[in-house]
Amino acid sequence: MRKAFRQAFQEVKEAVGGKDGPAVSSQPPIPHANSVPTQQVGPPTSADVLRYRYQHGTNLGSIFILEQWLFGSLYDQGVTGSSELDAINASINTRGLEATRQKWEAHWNSALTDSDLDWLVKSARCNSIRLPVGYFTLGPAFCDHTAYSGAPSQVYINAWQVVKRLVSRCFERGIGILIDLHGVPGGANHETHSGTSGGKAELWGNGFFLDLATRCLLFIADETARDPQLAGVIGIQVCNEAIIDPPGMYEWYNSLVQQISAIDASLPIYISDGWDLGRAVRFTRAYNNPSFPVKCPVFVDTHKYWTFDEMDTSRSPYQIIDQVKTELGELDSSLVGDVFAHQAAVAVYVGEYSLALAPQTWNKAPGDQKDQLMTQFGLAQSQTWQTRACGSAFWTFKMEWMPGWEWGFKAGSDNGQIAPPLIFNLTVQQILEKLTDADARKPSLLDTPLNEHTGYWSATSPGRSFEHWRYADGWNLGWQDARVFFAARLDRLIPSALRADATSTVGADFIGALDLWALKRMREAGVADSSRCPCGWEFEHGFRRAVRDFGNLTHK
Repeated sequence: MRKAFRQAFQEVKEAVGGKDGPAVSSQPPIPHANSVPTQQVGPPTSADVLRYRYQHGTNLGSIFILEQWLFGSLYDQGVTGSSELDAINASINTRGLEATRQKWEAHWNSALTDSDLDWLVKSARCNSIRLPVGYFTLGPAFCDHTAYSGAPSQVYINAWQVVKRLVSRCFERGIGILIDLHGVPGGANHETHSGTSGGKAELWGNGFFLDLATRCLLFIADETARDPQLAGVIGIQVCNEAIIDPPGMYEWYNSLVQQISAIDASLPIYISDGWDLGRAVRFTRAYNNPSFPVKCPVFVDTHKYWTFDEMDTSRSPYQIIDQVKTELGELDSSLVGDVFAHQAAVAVYVGEYSLALAPQTWNKAPGDQKDQLMTQFGLAQSQTWQTRACGSAFWTFKMEWMPGWEWGFKAGSDNGQIAPPLIFNLTVQQILEKLTDADARKPSLLDTPLNEHTGYWSATSPGRSFEHWRYADGWNLGWQDARVFFAARLDRLIPSALRADATSTVGADFIGALDLWALKRMREAGVADSSRCPCGWEFEHGFRRAVRDFGNLTHK
């Protein structure tokens, strides 16, 4: 029995880890006038996979920063507003500080039960959560001279420790966490989900609030860099839903990128697009740039709703579903898909979306078609985000009126209106079979694209100096990386996967932020800088082709 177990264990190790060893050139180097050798690059780390894979998940809203419409029971009768601060003050006045702290801590600690985590992993196939927090969540030291100073701040003495335990529990299940500083001092927008009912976006242009927000984010970054409990953090979002064109926003983003990079340049930073995705994408090009000194990778967070403005309420469900299929058009071929040529990498994350449409919209379709149209609406969003974005998070998972209907991740997932990527549903046996097949076919797969690449450029630009061996280098590394991402969940489960039924569903991952990942690997391979490696574009073309080739074999 033990011998059989060891043999089975070795077979799975080989299937997960591959038998081809590290990526190497299939041809000897051919010097270019300014040629530098391709540097040997190791496999992606577990942190790499966690942060660059496609993120399918949900928000955990109204837990660490309340919204009355989701958790009304935390608001006492007669409360004067709908913000977190209003609820805190009303509770302190009604039952005292200590009882209020106990009530809030019970709310935080019950946010995700073990059964919740089981459902997220096994039913929804969720691999990430966007976690909104407020600056006050970090504790009393961050509340001085703010609306939360004094008694309200004391409610949050233990809040950050609860956040860290939640991140750790999720990570144990394979779920990564995006920490979203949803509530910034003064508010990034006019809404109560910033933490107060002032109706003002006072962060912008206010030196004290900007400095405090910066201090909060640097604290989170430092904690993430050094505390093992936060190993599951996939990134930090610096603010939520910034108003349109606020003064000094991009200057503040610039300062944050510099300062957080000094703490940990590998930590992804997510910025709010301020309802102008094109402009935010253009901003990130300055940092996600082959010639720029290495800084934190910068992702853009954008939100997609079709239920609030007049243009949406005037349209039918059919029109909106058609529009969903064309969303994220800002990511056209002039911005993504060729880091070396564009001298930039782009990644867009849909941090909030829902299945909600306005009553006026539903009135423009037969009532008996609503369920069918909601499914079409949700699946169109799932498909668009998985094709064009690096991840998405539904709004939201928890509320007092579960399962949440058109606002609920549970309702949408259980009803088949939200769909994870197909490979998230693969079983242990299917993953092993696909890996075995891919490994067997790999030796013959490089020849065709390499010959096509070589033949095309030799015919198109005769006499031009090329380094076609770099294409092979890139292809080998791209294949290795795609394979590591695909096998990562199974790799994490060994040897427990051997004890599980081979038909159990564990799912597989794929590279979601491909532009940013390609840039990272080009830098590590020493081929990103066009002045040192003029033919680095050949490496990138080979890299992307291999990722596509591996996907064509395994994602069906």
